[in-house]
Amino acid sequence: MSVEENVDRSVLTVTSSPHLKDRKTTQGIMFDVVIALLPAVAAATYFFGVGALITLGTCIAGAFIAEAGVMWARGKAIPLADGSALVTGLLLGLTLPPDLPLWVGFVGGAFAIGIGKAIFGGLGLNMFNPALVGRAFLVASFPVLLTTFRWPTDSGAWMGPEFDAVSTATPLALARFDEVYTPLIELFWGRVGGSLGETSAIALIIGGLYLLFRGIINWRIPASYIGTVMLLAFLGGQDPLFHMMAGGLLIGAFFMATDYVTSPITARGKILFGVGCGLLTYAIRTFGGYPEGVLYSILFMNAAVPLIERFTKPRVFGTGVKANGG
Repeated sequence: MSVEENVDRSVLTVTSSPHLKDRKTTQGIMFDVVIALLPAVAAATYFFGVGALITLGTCIAGAFIAEAGVMWARGKAIPLADGSALVTGLLLGLTLPPDLPLWVGFVGGAFAIGIGKAIFGGLGLNMFNPALVGRAFLVASFPVLLTTFRWPTDSGAWMGPEFDAVSTATPLALARFDEVYTPLIELFWGRVGGSLGETSAIALIIGGLYLLFRGIINWRIPASYIGTVMLLAFLGGQDPLFHMMAGGLLIGAFFMATDYVTSPITARGKILFGVGCGLLTYAIRTFGGYPEGVLYSILFMNAAVPLIERFTKPRVFGTGVKANGG
């Protein structure tokens, strides 16, 4: 027997990257995100009624059907089992008002997948967060439905256990236009007007901590994002806790800005990304005509990710250092 025959050929096999692998799978990550969103879903159901689940289900159905349709048209396997369409539809639904017509949520879910993800080539190739793309489309197409919060007066289907059937505005709108600030305790528990998944701060904090504990997200983006908004609010003579708990900051910082595909992979890049989101969010909230800035802030910073990574990429070992005497 020759020497070559004694060599274990498996140790000589050369494969393409990546050579460092993780036990986490796409399906597992999406499952953890869904678990983290369950407290927000439960809070939405408690405060807004069973209709909240119907709205969420409609958005998810739109995302599923769009995903299946696009993949069928391309002659590829339908990857619904990876959970990405589920998470996209669920996140979109949590950013919508509780009394939105169901067909609008369905259209938003389909647009989020069809335009926000599939048009770029599918999962892992999209430039913008798909759920936010769907939300932006709905805001542009149905601005009154998406920016005016209403309680239906002809039915109790959308009302929580302690709400009266009266019209109200979101805490950010009240603060921005009427200088009326919702008590922090109400923001903490969620007994306020707003989109399904942005009212209960404690539910979103629990979900965010779960993702951090599981290692699904990195602390740098939510910490720099939320910290920047709170710091600017403090410097501007406003209540930092109000800015943290009101509106979509918590769901945006924990669940949307941290999206693997549309956020930087470098440590410094994550911090710059979060700071940029915070600056834009506070600027829109304070000086813009729209009381909330999370949506457009994250989308704008998504577009800036390639530039951020270009200037924050780590130095290749052995390069960039002058030789002695050189």
